[in-house]
Amino acid sequence: MVPRSAGAEPPPAWYLRDWDSGALYKRGRLLGEGTFGRCYQVTEVTSGRLYAAKLIPRARLATAAIGDRVERERELQRHLRHRHIVRLHGHFTDRGHLCLLLELCSRGSLADILRARGRLTEPEVRYYLRQLLSGLRYLHGHGLVHRDLKLSNFLVTERMRVKIGDLGLARRAAPPGRRWGALCGTPAYLAPEVLERRGHAVPSDVWALGCAVYTALTGHAPFEARHRPELYRRIRGARYPLPPQLSPRARALIAHMLDPEPAARPSLAGVLGHPFLTQGFTPQALPPRACHSVPIFVGQEPLRRILRGLRCWRGCGCVPVTPGGGRAPPQST
Repeated sequence: MVPRSAGAEPPPAWYLRDWDSGALYKRGRLLGEGTFGRCYQVTEVTSGRLYAAKLIPRARLATAAIGDRVERERELQRHLRHRHIVRLHGHFTDRGHLCLLLELCSRGSLADILRARGRLTEPEVRYYLRQLLSGLRYLHGHGLVHRDLKLSNFLVTERMRVKIGDLGLARRAAPPGRRWGALCGTPAYLAPEVLERRGHAVPSDVWALGCAVYTALTGHAPFEARHRPELYRRIRGARYPLPPQLSPRARALIAHMLDPEPAARPSLAGVLGHPFLTQGFTPQALPPRACHSVPIFVGQEPLRRILRGLRCWRGCGCVPVTPGGGRAPPQST
């Protein structure tokens, strides 16, 4: 959900009660606002636990499309347990709202970070992409296609881990011989086969993830146009610019994921094994300042080896050796 100014709908009460369990939640800051309703940080009064509460007015649930999507999200997330998928803790109704009680991702989304930063570095994209691939492989392994992968649905926790959220459009993959031909999702992330009503499948999720990788690395979507027909023409022809600042490995991965032919795109395992991910530096963790400024990577392997060697030399009596094989001259302390 993308933060924006509040609309005409009044905010809910300061306290929300789950009448079935008796739990009381205090409403906190607005996290975002989307198609269904608003999302707030809430605190369970008794335990002090923090959650994200997606509040959907009951009047909107009467709309068939919204009601079905909310019910699908609730039903799917009830059965999913993965460290890189936003967890649904429960749901209840209070004062005219349906409340979905979700795992709190307090750092916002990758779209929020991109707005603050402009674009991300390749080590950061590798860091996030590995986690997203883990969560997406779990979804696909359960026969589910997300159908709306984008940066605003990739949520970041307090510890700078990323999780896939918003499963409202997710659906089980069509059985052999059938296809789900609905045109749904975010226009700039739709795969060519989806535009041609050939249906969503695993390759269309790979395409959308490729669009997200491109957007994170460049600061803008690969397919942009003022009018929808021109946007769709560019998508069908896979016509997008490749900025020169991208590394050859990044360019190769994007070209592979954005192949207009679904069968030619890599599997998720193929993305994970691509040289962009296997041959570049990937940080073990990111500092919170990476949400608003470029992080400084001081833990790369060559530097770690040098520092480890210096600590060993100074601390345990080891004798360093020069490149020629002789002993290095003694150093003053």
